[in-house]
Amino acid sequence: MKNLGFTPLEFLKNLIGEKYKNGKALTGFTIIELLVAVTVLVLATSLILPGFNFWQRQSALDAAGQEIVSALRLAQNQTLASEGASSFGVYFDNDKFTVFKGTSFYPSSPDNNIHPLNPSLTISAANLNGNNFIVFDRLTGNAPNYGYIKIEQVSDSTKNKTIFVYSDGVVSSSSYTPSDSPRQKDSRRVEFTYNQNTQNASTLRLYFPSANVTEDINFQNYLNAGKTEFDWSGAVSVSGSDQKIKIHTLSLTLTNAVFCVHRDRRYNSQDLNIFLDDQNLLNYSPTGTTTKGTSILVGEPILQ
Repeated sequence: MKNLGFTPLEFLKNLIGEKYKNGKALTGFTIIELLVAVTVLVLATSLILPGFNFWQRQSALDAAGQEIVSALRLAQNQTLASEGASSFGVYFDNDKFTVFKGTSFYPSSPDNNIHPLNPSLTISAANLNGNNFIVFDRLTGNAPNYGYIKIEQVSDSTKNKTIFVYSDGVVSSSSYTPSDSPRQKDSRRVEFTYNQNTQNASTLRLYFPSANVTEDINFQNYLNAGKTEFDWSGAVSVSGSDQKIKIHTLSLTLTNAVFCVHRDRRYNSQDLNIFLDDQNLLNYSPTGTTTKGTSILVGEPILQ
């Protein structure tokens, strides 16, 4: 390196106004030197501080994501271990999440383990099969109400992180496709997409052709306040036997809805046609064989 004729320490001393003779300072700051030093400090701070704040916010987001994943896995492990002969789950609020004991969440329970979020973050979505909580199955660790949790920065919603919970109990911060090879699919749970705005739909009709029985359900009565979720379950008496069915949405927007139908053959012995207003969505045979309805707006049913 070329010799500049002075050391960095000497340069700094000259910059802030210290003139040395025989190793002793003779003068203090001048106004100009002080202004230069302050300007350099302000410029350095303006360059460094935004980067530090970004790193701090991103670090908080990453840490919250890991904490949620850990809480979900803890609840799953406690359930599989049958601690206290109970299931465990996680309940999500906008500003916190809670690991709870049992199949239902009670805010005042002494068993609750509450995890507040960093104030710079919010849980903007907890889409867990129409709920904002999840409880794991005691025998398998599976997640009956699977879905996703989304956390984001309050000041910038584009900075976010999504945690996925899959039906087979896998918890991940990245997209994952569960393997279906070890499991035989059946018609107990069927999903399909209806490419139509259903927020103003009127009647969900269950028609049992063999017995000529019709059950009309007021669709609006089972929508949430924001018309983003539909959830109905009930039993219909057909030929002296109750047919137990649950129909809900996994998503519901202005353009389409993803429906999920639960029809267990242990409780259903009749053929069934499902309509929404005048559109035939889905059909079942008495043995559970599932076929797409006649509506051109309906996608192929997917057996779960």
